[in-house]
Amino acid sequence: MTSSFSLVITLAFFFFDGFAWVDALAREYASNSIMITLIFFGIIMLGSDILTTPFSYYKTFVIEARFGFNKTTKKTFLLDKLKGWLMLIVVGGGLLAVLTWFYESTGNMFWIYAWILMTFFTLFMNLFYSRLIVPLFNKQTPLEANALQDALSKYAQSVGFNLDKIFVIDGSKRSTKANAYFSGFGREKRVTLYDTLINDLKVDEIVAVLAHEVGHYKRKHIIFNLAASVALTGFTLFVLSLLISNPVLSQALGVATPSFHIGLIAFGILYSPLSEITGLIMNWFSRKFEYQADDYAKTTYEAEPMMRALKKLSKNSLTNLTPHPAYVFMHYSHPTLLERINNLKE
Repeated sequence: MTSSFSLVITLAFFFFDGFAWVDALAREYASNSIMITLIFFGIIMLGSDILTTPFSYYKTFVIEARFGFNKTTKKTFLLDKLKGWLMLIVVGGGLLAVLTWFYESTGNMFWIYAWILMTFFTLFMNLFYSRLIVPLFNKQTPLEANALQDALSKYAQSVGFNLDKIFVIDGSKRSTKANAYFSGFGREKRVTLYDTLINDLKVDEIVAVLAHEVGHYKRKHIIFNLAASVALTGFTLFVLSLLISNPVLSQALGVATPSFHIGLIAFGILYSPLSEITGLIMNWFSRKFEYQADDYAKTTYEAEPMMRALKKLSKNSLTNLTPHPAYVFMHYSHPTLLERINNLKE
């Protein structure tokens, strides 16, 4: 529903020269190219978020609540929106300002400087996301000394994995759904367990989940995804540099004066089909990596608790047990439950 509504709004902007109107509005308030870009995207992003918020609200407080998933309060929902806007203004606005300055200063060679900037930003976020960003939205506490911590530490030692940072996040603050994830690398690597996961699974099942996450680390999946992200960003920026100065793109959106921000909008629309292709490729790798991580858990721990954990997580999330293979190919970053179970049984 949200995607269909967004498509209608985008088409309306095309037919009624909405981008030209926002561009003219931004130029009324500023003459500096960087400020024009920030105002332009500020209006676009704020307007888009306001228009789609009712759909997000309905999903959270009607659909999720209907199936017993929602734990989010209206206060938390509002605070999340405000924090998200603040993050967008500070981080997104800062990056956009620097990218615009690169374009104005270096012309078509800006993509190299932009690539360097985005690479450093990606590395920084991979290292410090859990330490700097997550606390803005959730409370993280070190896993207290108990039988679970002993079991997790024992497993980590058995596979030569230095694990001194195990955190519990208050996922139940927003949803009953459970999750666990691995983040960072080097001294900043950590495993984060949702409190809902600890409540839903037994100790051996949680250890199996940890073994799966360690498998991602040991099989270099995190490094691969990071490198792929950096390479894809560089390729995207290079293609952008070839097209962004073309006045035809601005004219297609009804804007007579070519500019960086209008070029970005036009490029984003034109790049969508290629983005879908790269997304399919990355999803294929992701599904392959999930099998490898499951195999690592099966080899270094046990298959049975991993299968039980997957079944419980799938049941508690009401996941589709029989999705069409074509839909899986197009949209799934993980294999289906049945595929993972069969793989674990082999």
